[in-house]
Parts: sequence; structure tokens; C-alpha cells
Amino acid sequence: MKKKYWFWILSIIVVLAIGITIFLSMNKGPKMADNPISETPITVQKAKEEELIETILVTGKIVPEDEQKIFLEPEKGEISEYKVEENQTVKAGDPLFIYDSSKLKTQFNRAVRERDLIQGRAKTEQNQIAEMNKKIANTKKKVGVPQKVKSADPEAEDETIIPVTQDDVNHLMNEKIQLEIQYEGTKAEIEGAQEQINELDAQIKAMTVTSKIDGIVVKVNKNTVKSETGANEPVIHITSSEPFKVIGTMSEFDAVKIQKDQAVVVRPKVYKDREWRGVVESVSQFPNDEGGGEDFGGGMGGGNVTMYPFKVAITDNTSELRQGFHVSLEVKISGEGKSLVVPHMAIVDEDGMSVIYVLKDGKLERREIQTGKMNDEFIEVTNGISLGELVVTMPFEGMHDGMEVVSYDEVK
Repeated sequence: MKKKYWFWILSIIVVLAIGITIFLSMNKGPKMADNPISETPITVQKAKEEELIETILVTGKIVPEDEQKIFLEPEKGEISEYKVEENQTVKAGDPLFIYDSSKLKTQFNRAVRERDLIQGRAKTEQNQIAEMNKKIANTKKKVGVPQKVKSADPEAEDETIIPVTQDDVNHLMNEKIQLEIQYEGTKAEIEGAQEQINELDAQIKAMTVTSKIDGIVVKVNKNTVKSETGANEPVIHITSSEPFKVIGTMSEFDAVKIQKDQAVVVRPKVYKDREWRGVVESVSQFPNDEGGGEDFGGGMGGGNVTMYPFKVAITDNTSELRQGFHVSLEVKISGEGKSLVVPHMAIVDEDGMSVIYVLKDGKLERREIQTGKMNDEFIEVTNGISLGELVVTMPFEGMHDGMEVVSYDEVK
């Protein structure tokens, strides 16, 4: 009886112990889960104000400042003489080659002879008019003045002739008018002949093709095949001696940010760790010939993106560069004053919402923020954080609001 009594007492004690253990486990477990202590060191950085300088990267190709390509003109005939050779330096106005102008020169010489003959006739007509003026003047003096002439018979008295009348003067005047009309026609012939000479002279001069720019002859093609519509390859190719430029296209997203005269860093792909300085010369207001259509997708919202031509002037010495080099260009876009910023890595994307964690009084606070402009390292925070607050720079999985932090490292 006594043994049975102790058995029941021990059984009750065991059951109570098990129940207490289960109760304590159920109550302590959730509390530890709600606010666990982070023993993993975290890194924080103060939210700071900084001017955001955005770096835009584009690519392009080195081209000469200007170039001239001269093609055959079949209507001018054959080339009779080349005046330049490859790698020769030329100036604007220097002759490059001459078409055969022998036929034109023959026509020119004939036209000159014909003009000279007409000018000789005009000189004769001028002399005739001058003589007529003298004759008219003398005749006017004799109008109404009686004149006596000696008779052939010595015994007879002198005869009085009929004086010169106004009709005689008028007759001479009419003759003069006819001479003047004839002279005016001759002058018109001279003008026509001179116009023909001038036209032939211009055609002869046009047979000499000249350079329009200062530069270097990079190609002389003496074997260009002539076709009805002209040659496919230029006879002579000249590039300007001015410093090289860079041309290329940039997306509509970059075109609205880049302005004329902004500084550019040019890095040729063939030269590692070398760079040239330049400035933006122009960004076209109109798309390139293809009208855009490149698919960027992703970060730019997807779909087609229009491309705009640009030109960059290289301000450093370009003697080591060559036409056709491919280059990368870096353009830095300054922000409008300072902005409150945090590192890119500090932001967690939770279902489209930007979230950061702030360390305050030894615990983490989950903050939903709004962001603005950015550069390669920082992003602007327009709402949700204050200057100087400690932001977790690299949030990890499992981090949550209210988590206690035992230790942390602060990045300056």
C-alpha cells in the first residue's frame, strides 16, 4: 500500500515537470523569434549630402575634320594629267588633276580670232563716224554762204555757185545715223563673241579639278573605271590636316542630358590606359538615317530607342591617332547642387518598394524610401531618411525591423 502511494506521487511529479517544460518552451520561443540579437557584424554608413555626377559612356569612331572625295565626271572626257601623288600635302585651290581640254582650247582660240576681227571692223566704223562728224561740221559752216568760182573762159566773169543748203546737212546727218546703227550692231557682236570666250574659258578652267580643303592626299586612283553614271570609287581622296574628331550615335536618354562644350574623355581601344581630352561639338536634333529602332530593353523600359548623331572635337594633339580608330567616350554630367544620398547596395527591392535599414539605438528600423537621380555609386533619397542617420550598406537575408545589433562597423 505504501509502495503504491509513492508510485502515484512520482508519476504526478514527472507529469508536472513535463508540462512546465513544454509551457516554458512555448512562451520563450516566440519572444526570441520576434527580436533576435544579430551576432553577425554589419556595416553602416551615414546618409550624406553629395553632388551626384553621372557618367555617360558612349562609343564612336575617329574621323577627319573634313574630307574631299573627287569622282570622275564622264561628260568631261579623259584625264590628261595628274598634279598630285599620295601622301602629298595640298592647300585649298591647289590643282589635283586636269581633264583633256584640247578641243575646248581650239574653240577658245577660234572665238578669240573672231572677236578680234569684229573689233577691227568696229574700229573702222568708229573712224567713219568721226570723219562724218567733221564733214557735217564743215558743211554747217557753208550753209547760206555764196561761193564764187573762176570761169574756164579767161574773158568771162567768175561764176557764183548755189550755196550749201540745210538739206545737205540733213543728208549727212542721216548717213551718220546709219553708221552709228551699224556700229551698235557691231558692238553687240563683240559682246556676244566675248560671252562665248568667257564661257569657253570657264569650261577650260573647270577641266582643272582643285582641292577645296587643306589636307593630305590619301588616295590617287588612276585606274578608276568610267561608267555612264560616274565611277564607284573616287579618283582622289583628301583628308583635312585639322585635328581629328569623333562621331557616333547616342540614345535618346543620353542625348537629352549632354550639351555642347561639355568635357569628354576619349579612350582609343588600341591604346590601353591612354586618353585624350575633347569637348562635345554637337548633338543632332534629328535621329540618324535609320531613325533609331535599337532595342535596349530592361532598365530603359524596353522597346525601341531612337539614336541621335553626335560629334566630339579632340582638343589634345591627335598626331598618334588614325582615321577609323574606335573609341569609348566618357561624359560627366554634374547635378544641380548636393543631394542626400546612400550607396546603391543599401537599398533592398521588396515587391517594387525601395527599402533600407537604419541603425538607431542598437536596433534596426525598416524604412520605405523614395529615390531620385543617381550615379555609379550613390542614389538620391528624396523621402524616408535624414542626414547623418546610419544606413546598413549591405543588408542580408533575414534582416528585419526591430532586430537588435550587437556590433557594427561604420564606413566613413
